[in-house]
Amino acid sequence: MRSNQHGSSRVSHDVQRSLSRIISELKDPRVGIMTSVTRCEVTKDLKECKCYVSVLGDANATMEGLNSARGFIRKQLASSLNLRNTPEITFVLDSSIAYGIEMSHKIDEVLAEDRKNQNHENEAESEEEASGEAGDGLSD
Repeated sequence: MRSNQHGSSRVSHDVQRSLSRIISELKDPRVGIMTSVTRCEVTKDLKECKCYVSVLGDANATMEGLNSARGFIRKQLASSLNLRNTPEITFVLDSSIAYGIEMSHKIDEVLAEDRKNQNHENEAESEEEASGEAGDGLSD
């Protein structure tokens, strides 16, 4: 029997795209503007969907807003996709983007500190060379 892996990934992608659009159009003030759907996992029977959401801002309020609008979001999803079943949506906070931003800031800090140390070393070498040349001129 042939596996339907390709079909389920296509459905997951379609659900992700639709959910991204629906969430961006929500009028709930708790749902932040910088909310994005990073991935969706839809079961083969199309009964359940795990939607991973990344939030820049107040994650708790955004998750609360998404969970309270779950019924509305599911209804909008049903009208935008022609599926046999409309999956029950579970929202999961995905902190990978926030973690990536935090790591990027830390790398920037380390690079700035490294540049600063490099500048101090270069200045010290320049001073040593200058004092060495001045000393050579006096002994002649």
